[in-house]
Amino acid sequence: MYDVSRPSSWFWVLRYALIFLALIIALIPIAWMASMAFKPVEEWTAAGTDLHWLPLRPTLDNFRMIFGSSNSRLIVSIEQTAARPIIASLLAASVGTAIAMICGTLAAYGVSRFDAGRNLPLALLQLRIFPPMAVMIPVMIMWTFLGLVDTWYGLALIYGIVTLPFAFWLMKTFFDEMPRELEEAALVEGCTRFRVFYRITLPVLMAPFASAALLVFIFNWSDYLIALLLTTKEWRTIPVYMSSLSSSMTGQLYGAKAALGLIAALPPVVLGLAIQRYLVRGLTFGALKQ
Repeated sequence: MYDVSRPSSWFWVLRYALIFLALIIALIPIAWMASMAFKPVEEWTAAGTDLHWLPLRPTLDNFRMIFGSSNSRLIVSIEQTAARPIIASLLAASVGTAIAMICGTLAAYGVSRFDAGRNLPLALLQLRIFPPMAVMIPVMIMWTFLGLVDTWYGLALIYGIVTLPFAFWLMKTFFDEMPRELEEAALVEGCTRFRVFYRITLPVLMAPFASAALLVFIFNWSDYLIALLLTTKEWRTIPVYMSSLSSSMTGQLYGAKAALGLIAALPPVVLGLAIQRYLVRGLTFGALKQ
């Protein structure tokens, strides 16, 4: 007798075919960027004749170009190399993520475990409700008055403030799903509240914490609007610097942008691989809770 509750083999074939198709569509832009990064100037400028996926003459000249060591005659010298924007992005995104996760985790624990009222979570959520431009114009004026414009620590501070609501709501959800009996048992044994939080709660929630930190870091790393308004030249981040890669002779430097795009993709990928054993558990924390 045929079991109607069991999916047929055609169902699994169609399912994996759709997954494979979605994967191909998602990887096409990445593959094109990787190919563009290793093409010589003649293959991605108007002087190129035919469109082809793979570079005919692979070269590292695009990477040399963004770091100021290219000898190509078709490209004028770039005003600033990519070294400083990479450092600026790493500093601002990392410190901003640390600020958001530390403050967001402590605030989420306090709201989840103590009666903090309903206004505080909603007040933090308002930081994400307002349109970015409505918030950034007053922030830009304030940062100018405080001397924080075009500094990596000023950018990191606003990153931490902007992503704080996201970190708060993620961690609050995880704290709410964690059984309180573990903490209550430790309190009965004589542990202080801080010791319970540090020795019991955080180790249990290490996987969700790592997942939330990765998402917050990606938000900060890929930001363009905030960095565009709060940096001018010295501490431009990668997205802002990438938008300035152009030449009067060749127009947009697509090869240089592709090379910088590959470099910009490395930190989130490396961070994701470093905490991959926490990701699945963290992103599905509480999903099977009855």
